[in-house]
Amino acid sequence: MNDFTLEELNVLVDVFNRAGLATTETQANALFDRVKVAQSEREELESMDFDDCAGGACKL
Repeated sequence: MNDFTLEELNVLVDVFNRAGLATTETQANALFDRVKVAQSEREELESMDFDDCAGGACKL
């Protein structure tokens, strides 16, 4: 499965919000929740500075 980029996830969240699907349909709501989790995880991953982990200073 291909991963979405943060930009793509942001667009999907915006589409859900504009369509009003985030709060109406059960299946759409479940999908919206999954997209929001993926967006949050991608955001966190992209904000990490892996240079700080040089020499084993941190563990993933």
